[in-house]
Amino acid sequence: MRFVCLLCALLAVQPGRAAISLDEYRARRSALSKELHDSVLVLFGNTDKGEDNIRTGFFQDANFYYLTGWQEPGAILIVTPPQSDKASSILFLPPRHPDQERWTGRKLGPDDPDVSQLTGFDTVLPTPEFEGELHKQLDDYSTIYSVGKQSMAQLQALAPLRDVADAASMIARLRMHKSPAELALIQKSIDATLDAHRAAWKRAGPGLYEYQVAATMTDVYFNDGCQRSAYEPIVGSGANSTILHYSRNSRRMDRGELLLMDVGAECDGYAADITRTIPVGAPFTKRQREIYDIVLGAQNAVIAAIKPGVMLRELTGIAREYINTHGKDLHGEPLGKYFIHGVSHHVGLDVHDATDFTQPLAEDEVITVEPGIYIPEENIGIRIEDMVLVNKDGAKLLSGALPRDANEVERALGR
Repeated sequence: MRFVCLLCALLAVQPGRAAISLDEYRARRSALSKELHDSVLVLFGNTDKGEDNIRTGFFQDANFYYLTGWQEPGAILIVTPPQSDKASSILFLPPRHPDQERWTGRKLGPDDPDVSQLTGFDTVLPTPEFEGELHKQLDDYSTIYSVGKQSMAQLQALAPLRDVADAASMIARLRMHKSPAELALIQKSIDATLDAHRAAWKRAGPGLYEYQVAATMTDVYFNDGCQRSAYEPIVGSGANSTILHYSRNSRRMDRGELLLMDVGAECDGYAADITRTIPVGAPFTKRQREIYDIVLGAQNAVIAAIKPGVMLRELTGIAREYINTHGKDLHGEPLGKYFIHGVSHHVGLDVHDATDFTQPLAEDEVITVEPGIYIPEENIGIRIEDMVLVNKDGAKLLSGALPRDANEVERALGR
């Protein structure tokens, strides 16, 4: 009973544990271990920032979470090459501080019963033992891998005679491949985000402020059980639709303008990234529809080109070529110069997820397709963004339940 109660208390504050098994996290560490050869990897989990967490709460570093599933502050991870005589991965946990726990809640300590069953690690040690254990490991290994300048500098100070190398690409190659459990969580985030967009479409109208639309959207996915926004909501009307990462959301919208909503939920650690552009209180004007159809055509061209073996950077060229060969600006020039960003990125634990750009697309990767045209002179900014799963046959549209075609958008809006 003691074990069951502690487990329930911990799972209540650890999103994702119910959906991704400890065995899957263990398998990820095992796969990484096989890549290390004569090296040791060290990752530092995020720390409890005290007052700084009042605004956002505590969220774990994505790489650390990917390899451990651990959602409490102050932990450290060591992974070594496969070994038969000792553990290839060690989790270090801070000792418990009962007085502090009266403020922050019960934490699992390294000396708690059943700590191995709860964490999925055979070896769990107190964080004060980390430095000693690291130096023991360095008797056998010549290089230390880590991620992030601060972590690498800290390790260089601890072991000045050892090489410290960046493990970001090594871990990214693992993170790019999504397991069935990860895909289920990503779809949960997508579905909650689509609910939010539908609610925004119903509410958006002349006289409403952008922040009211943003509030409607976040309210929906928080009520769907998501923990936070995957990024700051972008809700831009009129001229603000032409600003790529506009997030002030303070303007009052008027009839006949465009409203661009780039908003995504993060549910149980996994992000969604969806954009739609709709007309406010009226059908699309002829010019708005012309530009909209070009953006949609570019998106469809990119989706059709996605398959294993294609490089991510090739997709942007396909979108730009389509945009450049369809339509003109007010001066008779091609529209490609108004497409000013890449067309795709990976999505997972981060909205711009870990990626090794030297690798071609492969099965079970999740990416966005997000062409856009932004013409400040005309107050026209249109982006259509969806998420797709790369499979052996090409691409599966994961967010297609939300209309993309201009006629379907207008019907959904009651225009």
